[in-house]
Amino acid sequence: MRRDAGSDASAPAGSRITWRLTGLPAPHPAERLGRAVGLRVLRIPGIRRALVIAGTVDRLRDLPHHPSAGQPVRAATVVVVWWRYPGLGWSGSIGTLPQLRRHRVGLPRLRRGAATVRLALAAPVPLRSAVRAALRALDGSRPMPSPGTADLTALGAPPAYLPAGATVLTAGPLPERDEIRAHDLVLDGRDVTGPQDPGRDATGPQGERGAAYGVRLAGAGHAVTTPAGERLVLIDAERINPRGRLAAAYRPEAAEISLEFARADRSGARFRGPTSGSTRYGSLTGPGLDAAALAALRQVRAVRCRLVPGEHPEQTAGLLVQLAATGVLVHAPILPPAVADLLDPQLRMLVTGQPPGSAGPDGSLAVEARSVRQRRAAMRGHAAGLRLPGLADDGLPALGRPPSVSAVLITRRPELVTTALAAIIAQTYPEMEIILGLHGIELPEPARRALSDAGRPFEVLHLPESVDFGAGLAAATRRARGTLITKFDDDDSYGVEHVWDLVLARHYSGATLVGKSAEFVYLEDRRVTLRRSSGIPEAYGDVVAGGTMLLAKGDLEAVGGWRPVPRSVDLGLIERLRAEGATIYRTHPLGYLYHRRPTGHTWDPGEAYFVDSAYSRWTGVPPEAMGDEVTPPSTAAASGAAGAATRPVGRPPS
Repeated sequence: MRRDAGSDASAPAGSRITWRLTGLPAPHPAERLGRAVGLRVLRIPGIRRALVIAGTVDRLRDLPHHPSAGQPVRAATVVVVWWRYPGLGWSGSIGTLPQLRRHRVGLPRLRRGAATVRLALAAPVPLRSAVRAALRALDGSRPMPSPGTADLTALGAPPAYLPAGATVLTAGPLPERDEIRAHDLVLDGRDVTGPQDPGRDATGPQGERGAAYGVRLAGAGHAVTTPAGERLVLIDAERINPRGRLAAAYRPEAAEISLEFARADRSGARFRGPTSGSTRYGSLTGPGLDAAALAALRQVRAVRCRLVPGEHPEQTAGLLVQLAATGVLVHAPILPPAVADLLDPQLRMLVTGQPPGSAGPDGSLAVEARSVRQRRAAMRGHAAGLRLPGLADDGLPALGRPPSVSAVLITRRPELVTTALAAIIAQTYPEMEIILGLHGIELPEPARRALSDAGRPFEVLHLPESVDFGAGLAAATRRARGTLITKFDDDDSYGVEHVWDLVLARHYSGATLVGKSAEFVYLEDRRVTLRRSSGIPEAYGDVVAGGTMLLAKGDLEAVGGWRPVPRSVDLGLIERLRAEGATIYRTHPLGYLYHRRPTGHTWDPGEAYFVDSAYSRWTGVPPEAMGDEVTPPSTAAASGAAGAATRPVGRPPS
């Protein structure tokens, strides 16, 4: 039996430039187990069977970059030693796998333990394909829904940014088909200066059949080159993301580590100086952060890099983007121009700027707000799943747009309509329509003018007062044209990046339902903002705040939609999702402010319930709580209306 070591090895590979993260905190007990197991592939030569043992699901996601990932197998057993159920009622099923004859999924009796997936195939498939199918039964993630996507394939070594669900060809010529184009996007990681396959160019005509392939994008590692010559750094946000980031990482006592680069020769890296704490090594020619580094970074507040090399700019920029996407504050004040030009402009500004201090009563919140802005910029500018289709816009128009969102607002309080609409109109998310349901009221004139000037598609529904709230939401959902649907409440406040936060969380978590928790609570009669514990952020859970829910319209309708009840419609939908084994993900709480008034709530445990559970409080609203760098929302008004986030200065409605 042949045994292949996994990517969890901590020794640096022999390459020209290597990097290390020093000062990492000691791993938690569960992570120590995962690190001890790592990622191992055991193969029996001649009979094409493989045993894959991973300490955690994150380590299993590292397999596409394993040396054995492309080896054909006819039987595979995948074992995750430390596995947790993604949510209540979970009963995962494997993904689609050609030639599958039989499979068996074994899950632990308790909420955590060892999980096993066994696959038997009628014909060989690459090991990465078998593991991709097994992952669907273990992590609960699903691709972002879309009305149209490009079929994507890779030639040569799979690039580090390649999404897990992509088709991969690592050898042989591209196929030709007469009835349909074989592939729409071809990622060519081979030596593009060498001899090319005549008649198989990605953009030229193929006789009367037209182009055999849509667009060819050259490049390997973290970089890609478009047909127009544009260079862009991409990351796989499904693997590199803030999932699992600990709240303790924003506190003053959280670890602050260093990123160092060094030249390497045949004997390894040439690092100087002492190190403290745990150390992780890597090569600029490798895939970047592995599962062990990701697990360690979940406890880290900031990483500082005093010297950034100008060599291998694409790979260096890719490593910086990966670090930023995890949520750890990255501070690299001096960037070589070749590296700086490859970073998203907002991310470049945040990385080179001085990070906020964590001391003082609001220090931890300032660090958390900077972390959110940084990861948001990293993903919007560099997530392959969001940017890759746009690179092929010339050959595949309209694929570069983000998923369309329908923002649904049902209200029966005319005094709140205008401010609630202002919060929706101010959202920076570009592909969004507004569905406004007026529950037994007329549209106020200021709200009418706001909708007309918004520059967004909208529709106004007049619902009879006798209609239950759930039935009103169902009527609004029928009119929605967006791929995704999100719900706004008329009496809460929202930051301008709120919808973007939800879409990004849906992208990197793959959960059926995403949302935020009601951690920030504004007591209108006291004009005080409280922060309380309300579930674990950046983690799969059982519930999210009703005013923040986002899910695909198809998933909503597949479970039966909204229940026709007068109250607790959010809980009714969540219970339906749980019954179907759907996953629920709670992202960070910034950008959502839950309002409490003296009266008028369908659920009213009293103000003492919120005051007694709070661990921080502010007079008014702290700007960082809204998750963006604009003027915070107005909160208290004589009429008791909820505030709404204002637009960024100088930004017209989009």
